[in-house]
Amino acid sequence: MFKWLATTTLLALSLHGEPYRETLYPEWGQCFHESTVLLRQKTDVQDLIIFQNPRFGKILALDGIIQNTEADEAIYHEMMVHVPLLAHENPKSVLIIGGGDGGILREVLKHPSIERVTLVEIDKQVVDFSKEHLPHLSKGAFDHPKAHIIIQDAALFVKECKEDFDVIICDSSDPIGPGAVLFTREFYGDCKNLLSKNGIFVNQNGVPFMQETELALTAKNRKPHFKHVTFYLATVPTYAGGQMAFGWASDKKYRLSEAVLAERLSKLKGELFYYTPEIHKAAFALPAFMQKQLN
Repeated sequence: MFKWLATTTLLALSLHGEPYRETLYPEWGQCFHESTVLLRQKTDVQDLIIFQNPRFGKILALDGIIQNTEADEAIYHEMMVHVPLLAHENPKSVLIIGGGDGGILREVLKHPSIERVTLVEIDKQVVDFSKEHLPHLSKGAFDHPKAHIIIQDAALFVKECKEDFDVIICDSSDPIGPGAVLFTREFYGDCKNLLSKNGIFVNQNGVPFMQETELALTAKNRKPHFKHVTFYLATVPTYAGGQMAFGWASDKKYRLSEAVLAERLSKLKGELFYYTPEIHKAAFALPAFMQKQLN
């Protein structure tokens, strides 16, 4: 015990620079050592910072909230993308809402069946900054011929869009401030209208252990539009407070075997860090406290 404390103290003394404190929860938080600040700027929409950390590599934060880190971003992006796309029998068109760092886009383009993918991001500066300072996230995906980047308010886009999509992935911020509109009943209804037959909608749904009301709010606002509403989980180290929840909505109830998922997975281009067919199946098992939140 004392040896661990001594080692920790020496490590803290050896690090220079200011700690970056996340401000998501007023009563509890986490901090990261800023070994190098690569960019700190207020965009037209939000406060943005990109800094280097000895453990997690490059870190992107918006309005005081950690968005992703170089070390564990693949967990979030793979689960957001491959769970719906491998469940769908033959996805050809995908709409990404948010995702201006390019991580979701990168993973979508690993699927050879995809013919077009549209990314709608409200803040062009996030796209530009990510291209320059976080190229490991997109890995050139923004310049892929199948990718179409639109700078627009997503709530307005889904209301006016005339195209349809097999899968919609909403990589939004939390339902506070500007991101709140992307968790409303009206928004889910507009997204449902853009889905093709057997289409799937997924989004990030926060950390249920800390954000107790978010699962129930999402389920309540989706049920008028979709026959099947549920959630699945992944553990992302820098999304503090427990397991990360992803919302799922569809009219078809997808029940796929690990063998089918493995066969579809074998066709993907590039390696994966986290996703496996076994993880896919297990991710839909919700702990008792989450089931209670939903009831």
